[in-house]
Amino acid sequence: MTTSLAIATAGDTAAWPVAGLLINALAQRDFAALASCLDPEVRFRALIPPGPFELTGANDTTKRFQTWFGGDDGYEVLDAGIGQVGNRMYLRWRIRMMSADGAGRVVEQHVFATAGERIQALELLCSGFQPEARAAEV
Repeated sequence: MTTSLAIATAGDTAAWPVAGLLINALAQRDFAALASCLDPEVRFRALIPPGPFELTGANDTTKRFQTWFGGDDGYEVLDAGIGQVGNRMYLRWRIRMMSADGAGRVVEQHVFATAGERIQALELLCSGFQPEARAAEV
């Protein structure tokens, strides 16, 4: 796993620890740890293929992440990062999923979040799971 972190020169970085904990939970596929990063009433809005959705609550939000990234497929975080834009946290990750037959899919997600000790709001943009290009095809 490669993780790049942008270092803030100004602004409140108090929310950064929870951002790092969320990225770590995602990297470990530890959905209980992911849930502990979220406020019980977290607002989760996302634009994904096939369209937008909105959820409220840590349980429903965690279940959505588990739907995407849980299961028996091979799993690798290719890249992840944390930053800040004004008073909002910025998180991103690129993940490879590998099925038993070796077919790879890659997804990239970008998130802007509002947080204190826990994340209160997530706005996510997702590439969708894309077939991984093989070296011979590139």
